[in-house]
Amino acid sequence: MSTILRFVQIFALGTWVGSIFYFSAAVAPGAFRVVQSQDQAGLLVEFTLRRLHTLGAVAAVLFLFASATLAMSASGSGKSLLLPVAGVILMLILTIISQHVVIRRMMHLRQQMVSVAATPPDNPLRVEFDRLHQWSVRIEGTVLLLGFASLFLTVRSPS
Repeated sequence: MSTILRFVQIFALGTWVGSIFYFSAAVAPGAFRVVQSQDQAGLLVEFTLRRLHTLGAVAAVLFLFASATLAMSASGSGKSLLLPVAGVILMLILTIISQHVVIRRMMHLRQQMVSVAATPPDNPLRVEFDRLHQWSVRIEGTVLLLGFASLFLTVRSPS
């Protein structure tokens, strides 16, 4: 049973971290290179990011469930999972903030501007949008780094 739970931990967290890495390295930059309209590329990235955040929430729940079950079992090592669990909880909190605070506000600003690309950079709506975009990037980067660390700590913890 502990082998299955360890697999769930590593698979869930590895899938989440790998998806963030792929999104950051391929999907987002690719959308802005391939899609003709900057606004359409932004909508594609927003759609994909929403799916990524949903995947992250599911992965976090699976990871935390497997970790709690391992910690309660006689063969589990609860202390060695403390840091990865804390990392995943923080990843989940940041993902929820990103999706339900930062990106929600960006969507509202995008609707007000109609076209982000056509809105002058000094327009207050655009200034706020760009500021929130920077926060979104920082949050996603932090989640990725926490994910790498949590995955490493999970893999190296004794079974």
